[in-house]
Amino acid sequence: MQSSSILNTWNQRPLIISGPCSAETEEQVLFTAQRLVATKKVHLLRAGIWKPRTRPGQFEGIGAAALPWMVKAKELTGLPYTVEVASAKQLEEALQFGVDVIWIGARTTANPFSVQEIANALQGIDIPVLIKNPINPDIDLWTGAIERFEKAGVRKMGLIHRGFSSYGNSAYRNAPMWHLAIEMKRRYPNMMLLCDPSHICGRRDILLEVSQTSIDLDYDGLMIESHIDPDNAWSDANQQVTPEALAILLDQITWRKEGIENEALHTAIENLRQQINQLDDELLQILAKRMKLADQIGTCKKENNITILQTERWIEILNRALANGRDLGLSKEFIIKYFDAVHMESISHQNKIMNS
Repeated sequence: MQSSSILNTWNQRPLIISGPCSAETEEQVLFTAQRLVATKKVHLLRAGIWKPRTRPGQFEGIGAAALPWMVKAKELTGLPYTVEVASAKQLEEALQFGVDVIWIGARTTANPFSVQEIANALQGIDIPVLIKNPINPDIDLWTGAIERFEKAGVRKMGLIHRGFSSYGNSAYRNAPMWHLAIEMKRRYPNMMLLCDPSHICGRRDILLEVSQTSIDLDYDGLMIESHIDPDNAWSDANQQVTPEALAILLDQITWRKEGIENEALHTAIENLRQQINQLDDELLQILAKRMKLADQIGTCKKENNITILQTERWIEILNRALANGRDLGLSKEFIIKYFDAVHMESISHQNKIMNS
C-alpha cells in the first residue's frame, strides 16, 4: 500500500520535482537534497541512477549502488524520491530500496517491448508511474505506454512533457511541440501533466520562459534538474541550476489556475467564446466552399491531363497569404502551417477526383 505521505505528494499542485540529472557521489546527492528541502518549494526528489546516453563513452550513471544515497536523502529531508527505470531489473532494484515513484524515460517510452517488460513487472505493485513523451514526435507511442500500464493495473499515472527530438532544431535541445502535449491533455484530461523544461531547453537561461509557458497551458507542475555545482556536473551541466537558483526561478513564475470563480469574469469570457464558436463555424463553411472549388479545378485537370501540383501557383498563394497575414498581425509560422494544411487537403480532394 502507498503511504499517506506519497499520496499527499502525488496530489500536490503544483507538483515540483527536482534533483540532479545524475547521482554522482553520496555527498553530492545529500547536499543537493538538503539545499532543496531548505527552499521549501520541492515536493519530490529526483536523480538519474541509470543514465541511457545517446552515444557511448558518456557518463551512464552509478547504477544501483547509488540507490542507498537516495534512501539517505529521503531520511534526511523527509522528501520522497523518484528514479527512472528502463528495465524490469532496474525496477526490482529500485523497489528494494523503497522508491516512492518511478518514471519512464523518453527512450524507453519509444520502445513498446521495454514498456511492456516494466508493465509486466509492475503487476500487483501499487506505485505511481510518470511517463515521459517518446523521443520522436509520436503521441500514439505515448498513448500506448499509458495503455500498457493501465492493463497492468497501475492506478496512478502522470505524464512528463520533455520535448521531442527534431532534426535541424536549434532554439531548444528538444523542440517542445506544445500541440502534442495539449493533444495528450485532451485525451487524458484527468491525468497529471508535468513539464520538464530542463530537457526542453538544454540550457538554463530559458528555463523560466518555458516553465511559464507550461503553467499558462495549465500543466500541473515541473520537473527541473538542480545540482550543487551545475557547471561541473557529470552530465547535462548546461541545463542544471543550483537549488537556490531554482527557488528564485519558481518565485518568478506567475502561477495560474484553470477555474474561473468570478461570475462577471466567467460571463465575459463565455460571451467571447461564443463569438469564437460562431467564427469557427463560419471558417469551416468557407473551407468547405474552398474545397468545392478545388474539386472543380481537379475535374478540369483530369479532363486535360494536367498535374495536381502546380508549384508556381502554390508559391503565389503562400506569398500572398504571408503578406496579408503579416498586415493582419498573424505570425509567419502560423500562416505557413495553416496554408500548408489547406493545400494538402486540396491535393487530397483533387487526387480522389483524378484517380476515381
